[in-house]
Amino acid sequence: MNGRGKSDSRIVPEKRPNKGGGAPPPAEDVEGRGLAKRNTGRQTRHRAQDRRRLQQELDRVRQVAERDKEVRFTTLWHHVYSIDRLRESYYATKRDGSAGVDGETWQHYGEELERNLEDLSGRLQRGAYRAKPVKRAYVPKEDGRKRPIGVPVLEDKIVQRATTEVLNAVYEADFLGFSYGFRRGRSQHNALDALAVGIEKRKVNWVYDADICGFFDAIDHEWLVKFVEHRIADQRVIRHIKKWLKAGVLEDGVWQIGKKGTPQGGSISPLLANIYLHYALDLWVRAWRRSAAARGDMIYVRYADDFVIGFERKEVAERFQAELCERLRKFGLELHSTKTRLVEFGRYAARDRRRRGEGKPETFSFLGFTHICSTTRKGRFKLLRQTKAKKFQGKLKEIRTELRRRMHWRIAEVGSWLKKKLEGHYRYYGVPGNLPALKKFRYEVGRTWYWTLRRRSQKTNVTYETLSRLEKQWLPAPRLTHPYPDQRLRV
Repeated sequence: MNGRGKSDSRIVPEKRPNKGGGAPPPAEDVEGRGLAKRNTGRQTRHRAQDRRRLQQELDRVRQVAERDKEVRFTTLWHHVYSIDRLRESYYATKRDGSAGVDGETWQHYGEELERNLEDLSGRLQRGAYRAKPVKRAYVPKEDGRKRPIGVPVLEDKIVQRATTEVLNAVYEADFLGFSYGFRRGRSQHNALDALAVGIEKRKVNWVYDADICGFFDAIDHEWLVKFVEHRIADQRVIRHIKKWLKAGVLEDGVWQIGKKGTPQGGSISPLLANIYLHYALDLWVRAWRRSAAARGDMIYVRYADDFVIGFERKEVAERFQAELCERLRKFGLELHSTKTRLVEFGRYAARDRRRRGEGKPETFSFLGFTHICSTTRKGRFKLLRQTKAKKFQGKLKEIRTELRRRMHWRIAEVGSWLKKKLEGHYRYYGVPGNLPALKKFRYEVGRTWYWTLRRRSQKTNVTYETLSRLEKQWLPAPRLTHPYPDQRLRV
């Protein structure tokens, strides 16, 4: 296909970026932001008009991608190096994000924004743009280890975000419904609700909880490029994706060439990961579920490299597990030995295990929640979701450490900070059935604050009455922030 010819030749009515509505695009998230220093010549009204025009351009690409699943787009790069799109990508980038190996910050780049963007656009247009190595950083994991992430330079962040925006117009038409990770209008709670409804409404007796070992570091570059070329024939797009993959990592002054994997932290890494798993896993699972081997009900929910599959029959689950390992091995992937397991789970699990004298059904974790077989007051099966113990303890440990650091801060400042932490915790973990865990979390936070206040001085006058007054003022009461899963999916 001549991508530009087919996608730009017709004028279509304006519509939202995604079929289901959902959250606004990243560019719209920052509409209320102020302008950077020395960059006051461009008004917000003009930015809004540019944003609408940019979305209309991508709407045409999206319509072609939805209409013809086999078409390959040959001219997409001009959408990326558009100064207006680069500008929107700049404003959508975090202002307080860490600087890359070149030390360039968001604020400094914005002092001469238009000149910098014109120079960047020219280099992208004539092929003079060079990707720089990412700076290696580490974030702690719940098991005590550290997860390596990459910090790209600011210009790489801008170009990657612009490229992601354009490629999403193509791939959102291809990605399947059971894929929820890193997609606009979809979130962890959409995946959690889909899984909950599947377990409660379908004939699920066995759950295969799977996790790919070191997925982002194991992505094969050659396979990834082949997958992208299924839809993208614009060699300028392919060439720049290769540049980012081969840019390498700079750690302690030592540069390491990137032979495989895509560093977590780059704007385009989540999209590339979804493309890789779409072809390596999702399409294969859909075909397997439609085959004769898949007897009985089967559900599948994936968020990034963490996925859960429900089966009606154990022998089908065991056969799927064996074939899945072979499938992933073909693409250089491997399941985590300790985080991947098959558990008996569902409405009949407690009854069947009781008959065999095997005790209560096992639990499994997904996206920070432990899933438990429970019952209602009338004895009917109910899926109970509680905060995962490691997440619970890890968050408390983080708050305790920070409270010690802020021990001598003003009480109002610490209280305001704790209020934000609790509200953020409620926003994620406030699902039906998890209220006791939320109450316990608030209690532990208040208890930790109490002992921190008492350590401020040897002659402390902080009492439990003082704590009660502070809790009423600064620690919001636990509340549920999410509806029941079937209610959300019904809407």
